[in-house]
Amino acid sequence: MPVRPVGEVVGAPGAERVLLHAEVVYDGIGLPRPDAAVLLQAREGGYWLSDVRDHAATARTFPEARAVDGGFAVSPPVVNAHTHLDLSDMAFEASPYAAFMERVIAHGRAGGRGLAAAERGIAELKRHGVTVVGDIVTDPAVMRRLLEDPDLTGVAYWEVIGLRDEEADERFEEARRLVAGFRALERPGGVRVGLSPHTPHTVAPRLLQRLAAWARVEGLPLAIHVAESPLENDFHLHGRGALAEWLAAFGASVAPSGVSPVRYLYDLGVLEAAPTLVHMVNVSEEDVRLVARAGSVVVHCPRSNAALGCGTFPWQLYAKHSVEVAFGTDSRGSSPDLDVTREVAAAREAHGERANVRALVRAAVKGGHRALGLMPPQVRRGGGADGLVVWC
Repeated sequence: MPVRPVGEVVGAPGAERVLLHAEVVYDGIGLPRPDAAVLLQAREGGYWLSDVRDHAATARTFPEARAVDGGFAVSPPVVNAHTHLDLSDMAFEASPYAAFMERVIAHGRAGGRGLAAAERGIAELKRHGVTVVGDIVTDPAVMRRLLEDPDLTGVAYWEVIGLRDEEADERFEEARRLVAGFRALERPGGVRVGLSPHTPHTVAPRLLQRLAAWARVEGLPLAIHVAESPLENDFHLHGRGALAEWLAAFGASVAPSGVSPVRYLYDLGVLEAAPTLVHMVNVSEEDVRLVARAGSVVVHCPRSNAALGCGTFPWQLYAKHSVEVAFGTDSRGSSPDLDVTREVAAAREAHGERANVRALVRAAVKGGHRALGLMPPQVRRGGGADGLVVWC
């Protein structure tokens, strides 16, 4: 379900009005509309937005308007709020979560991550019509590449992993030095530098607290992978399972907390920084209440979750507590492509009537911008229609 600019779909401007209708229409203002239409008026060089209305009523009011089918949705451009562009050369494979993590480590050790892979990922993003992205970065060269890209905006999150408490100060100072250098390269309107403590179980508690406190003081966007796999609850609550064995093999000082991963972040004070929380599949209602209280945005990666056997994202629970949701593709290792509209289609299939299609479109646009700390776009009446895309 690739997105295309409005002009490509409706054709060159003529003298007539155009009625572009779709299952969902969203101009970024208020809530998306079901079975609606965008009324376009030709002008020199393109179209301007005359109105957004009910499809049938607008067709009756403007019978002379040329009708164009916009397919599933018309909206401002979608956002990929979570990906790993430096894993774009990793082969997609459905596998258990633990096996996937082993594949990621092996891929990195074999030299598969880095700038060349990220370049291919950036090119793919743009082919899918995405220029707003939240990327997890592990290579300084990739960070510099994202910061200098004239077409991209969003956040490049520098990833930090530190399994042992005795390394906390060293890891923290290294992250602070690197991030300070990256921030000097930021450009107005371009990609911002953020920080990503990898997960609650791969960052020792003291380091996790220091990183979150620093991000809060410095105004750094923060993103953390949380509650992706049931293995995380098994480890945190009971200190057992494949994740516990993996951490022990690496000499981690992260110990079972006796609470859920989300509660663990709350107890450490990490949620005070309102981090963007990625995945959040295996959660309780208490967890969701804590997230709502913190004002965090949750990023949903449905195809990755399905491929790794992580479970079903509790869409209704987040809606019940008014938690903002965004969409991300995750990496090419756990998702077949970087097309966010296909994530939306996968979520629609997985959640069925439990997820309103208008909410899905809103999450892909407004939710994505909010996950990255950006102002959501709005296409107002009288403005250019080039701020809209067609999902078809």
